[in-house]
Amino acid sequence: MPIVVQLDIMLARRKVKSKDLAEHVGITEANLSLLKQGKVRGVRFETLAKICQYLDCQPGDLLAYHTDEDSLS
Repeated sequence: MPIVVQLDIMLARRKVKSKDLAEHVGITEANLSLLKQGKVRGVRFETLAKICQYLDCQPGDLLAYHTDEDSLS
C-alpha cells in the first residue's frame, strides 16, 4: 500500500506510550496497534485530530506516501 503509517516513530520521538495515547483518543489499544501497523482501511478525521493534538504534530508527520518506485530503490 502506498500510504505508510509512521505513528510508531512519532510515539518514540515524543516518548509516549501507546496505552496513554489510546486512552486520550478514546480507542482501544488493539485498534491503535492496528493503526500503527497500517492494517486499517481508514481513520476518522476526529481520531486523527486527537492523535495530532496529543502528540503535538501534523497529519503529515504520521502518514507518508510512497510510490512503487520508492520500494525499488
